[in-house]
Amino acid sequence: MMSRKSPSISRRKAVGLLGSAGAGMLLGQVSGAAVTGQKEGGKPLFVSGRDVELQVTTVSEQTLRISLLSVVSGKVQPIQQSLILVPKRWPEPSVRVRSQTRRGIAWGRRHVSVSTNPLRITVESPAGKRIQQLKIDRQNGAVRFMFGHSPIYGLGESGRQFDRRGASYPMKHGEGVPDMKLEGARMPIPWLVGTEGWGLLFHLPLGTFDLAGRQGLFQARPGQASLPLDISLVVADQPVQILAEYARLTGFPHMPPIWALGYQQSHRTLASRREVMSELRTFREQKLPCDVMIYLGTGFCPSGWNLGHGSYEFNPKVFPDPKEMIPEMHREHFRIVLHEDKPPKQLHGSVTDTGAAAANPEDAAYYWKKHLNVFDLGVDGWWADEGDWLDDVECLIRNRMYWQGAIQARPDVRPYTLNRNGYMGTQRYGWVWSGDIESTWKVLRGQIASGINTGLSGIPYWGTDTGGFITTPELTGELYVRWFQFSAFCPLFRSHGRTWKLRLPWGWDTGSYGPIEGPVSELPPLKDLHNPEVEPICRKYLNLRYRLMPYLYTLVREAHDTGLPIMRALWLHYPEDPLAAQRGDEYLWGPNLLVAPVAEKGAKSRKLYLPHGRWYDFWTEEQVEGGREITRPVDLATIPLYVRAGSILPLGPVEQYATEKKNGPLTLTVYPGRDGSFSLYEDDGISFNYEKGEYTRLEMVWDDSRRKLSVRRAKGPQWSGPAGRHLEVRLADEKTPQKLFFDGTPRTLHF
Repeated sequence: MMSRKSPSISRRKAVGLLGSAGAGMLLGQVSGAAVTGQKEGGKPLFVSGRDVELQVTTVSEQTLRISLLSVVSGKVQPIQQSLILVPKRWPEPSVRVRSQTRRGIAWGRRHVSVSTNPLRITVESPAGKRIQQLKIDRQNGAVRFMFGHSPIYGLGESGRQFDRRGASYPMKHGEGVPDMKLEGARMPIPWLVGTEGWGLLFHLPLGTFDLAGRQGLFQARPGQASLPLDISLVVADQPVQILAEYARLTGFPHMPPIWALGYQQSHRTLASRREVMSELRTFREQKLPCDVMIYLGTGFCPSGWNLGHGSYEFNPKVFPDPKEMIPEMHREHFRIVLHEDKPPKQLHGSVTDTGAAAANPEDAAYYWKKHLNVFDLGVDGWWADEGDWLDDVECLIRNRMYWQGAIQARPDVRPYTLNRNGYMGTQRYGWVWSGDIESTWKVLRGQIASGINTGLSGIPYWGTDTGGFITTPELTGELYVRWFQFSAFCPLFRSHGRTWKLRLPWGWDTGSYGPIEGPVSELPPLKDLHNPEVEPICRKYLNLRYRLMPYLYTLVREAHDTGLPIMRALWLHYPEDPLAAQRGDEYLWGPNLLVAPVAEKGAKSRKLYLPHGRWYDFWTEEQVEGGREITRPVDLATIPLYVRAGSILPLGPVEQYATEKKNGPLTLTVYPGRDGSFSLYEDDGISFNYEKGEYTRLEMVWDDSRRKLSVRRAKGPQWSGPAGRHLEVRLADEKTPQKLFFDGTPRTLHF
C-alpha cells in the first residue's frame, strides 16, 4: 500500500489523489521476462477493423497485463488516465506485437505463449498444465476464456448467486434491473475469481459476461467500442494472494471509524423532535447497544430530516434546532448520518477543482459544497442514495467525493458514507448496502451468497436492510430475528425498511405498526406485533457483536492491509476442499469463526458443512470433527457458530457504543487442538494517526503440545492507549479462567 511504501505521503492523501494519474503511471519494476519465438512477419495485426498492437506485461510474479491498443498513423494510442486503477509504475511490456508472430514468455516458473493467428494468450504451469487461455476474436474484440469445472466467484453484488457459472451478466448497475426486489441493487464488478487459482480483471472496455457455455465470453456492452482492451490476469497458489493482487490493482480498502462497525438504526417517517430524541434515549435506557442514527430525507417518506429530494435544509417539524440537537445526540454517544439523493446527471471532477470547473453544477466540487452547511453542524456521515443514472465511473467519482470532501473539512477524522452504487475501487472510499429488497425468506437466503461474493469482488464493507426494505406479509418477528442474527455477522449492521418501527429491536411488542408506508396488504398480521421474544434476542446479538468488536476491528485492519474480506467464502481458507468451495449458504467471519445463518421459516435444525479439522460449537463448546456435513439443532435465539481449533478468540466487555471506555477485562478463549496465534489490533478508532504508527498489536501464540499461551506486545511504534489491561484467559474446555494484568511485559500462561 502506498502509505507503507512511501512514508512521505499519508495513505489518505495518496488515496485522495487516485484518478489524477492514469494507467501509464509506474508500479515497482519487475525483472524483465525472457522472450522466445519467431520474429514478426509483415502482415499487420487487425482487430475490429483496426490496426492494433498487443502488449503483454509481467506486472508481478502473480499478475500479467494484456492490452490491445489501436495504432493510428503508426502511433500506439495509450490507455487514458483511470480512476479505476490506482497510480502505479507499470513495467515495460515484455512483448509488443503489431503483426503475425508467435512468442514465448517466461513468467516466473510459468510459461506464457502468444500467437496472433488465432489471437490468443496461453498460460501454463511448470508442469505444462494449462492454467488460463484468452482467445480474442479479431472480428469484434470479444474475449473467450477458460473457467474449468469448479465454481467461479466475483462479478460484484447481486445477480445469480453463488457460483457464477451457468448464466449471463449484462453488468448493468443500479436498481432499475429485473429481480431487484429479490436480488438487490446490482453493483457489477468485472472481476472473476476462479477457484482453480486465477483471477481476471477486465478494466476496458465496459463489457458483459456470458458464463452459460463451456467457456466464458466477455464483450463490449452495446454502444461501447471494443478497443482499447485491457485485462489483468492473476495467477497464484493461494486465494489470499489473488485478492491481494486485485487490491494492488484497484486499491486496498479504507480504514473506517470503529463506530461504523456498531449497530446502525435507520429512521423513516418522523413525527417530531420529541420522537427523534426519545428513540436514542430508549436504546440507552433499555441497554440496547447502538452507535448510529440514520435519518431518511423527505420525499421517499412524508416527513424526513430535510425539506425534500435534494434539499440540504433541516425539516423544522422534526429538527427545529439542529445546532442544539446534534451536540445533544453526540453527548449520548450517537453518530448522525443523513440520507442524500439526486446527484447531478453527469457527475465529474473532484472536490479539489477550482475556478470555472468548480462552478459547473455537475462538478464534484460544486456538488460537495451543497453539503457543507449541514456537515459543518457536526453530521458524522452520509447515506448516498439513488444515482442509478450515473455510469460506472461516475458512481466511483461520487464515492470519492464523499471521502475527499469529508477529509477536506475534517483532515484527521475518518469519513463514513453508505453508498447504493459503486464500482471497482469503491473499497477505497466507502460502504455499500444491497438496495431495496423484499422482506421474504427467499431474499434472506440470497443475501448470504451476495455478501460473500461482494467481499470476493474486493468490497469488504457490505450489508443489507435488516428485515428487508419492502414490507411483505412474510415479515414476522421470526423473519426479523433471523435477519438480525445474520446482520450481526455482516460488516454493516443496520436495520432499515418501510414500516420502520418494525425495524426497531423493541418494535415487535408494541401492538402498533407505526407509520404505514406502502399498501396495507403488504403488512404482517397485527397479531404478530405482540411478540415478547424479539427484543431479548436482538439484545443477545447486539451484545455479542459489541463483545466481538476486538476481533472484528482486527479483521478490518487485515482487510485494509491485505484486501481480504471480513465475510469470507470457505474456499479462501480451504482451497483444497471442493465441498467447501461450493457452499454459499455459510461463511467464515475472519479466519476463525464459521457462521451458518438460519434462513428457513420454522427451522428446528440447520444443516451445515464443517471443513476438515476440529471445530468447537461456540455456544456449547462441544468439539466436532469436520470434513463433513452436520445437522445442528436450533431454537429461535440461536444460529450455528463454530470456532476452529487453534483459534484465540478475544471478547471485550458488553458496551453500549464502540468507543465506550472499557470497564471490564478482555477475555481470551483458546480453542485447543492445534497450534495457533492471533495479533489483536487496536488504535484510537477515529483518526488517521495509525498512519504514523500510533497503534498497538497484542501478539498471542498458543503452543498446543505444551498447552501454553504466550502474550507480548508487538515491536514497533505504539499507540498511547491504555498502559495496561486486565486479561482473563481460559481454554474452551475449562470454565475457570486465569487472570492477569498485562503491563507490556511478555507473559506465558500454562494450562
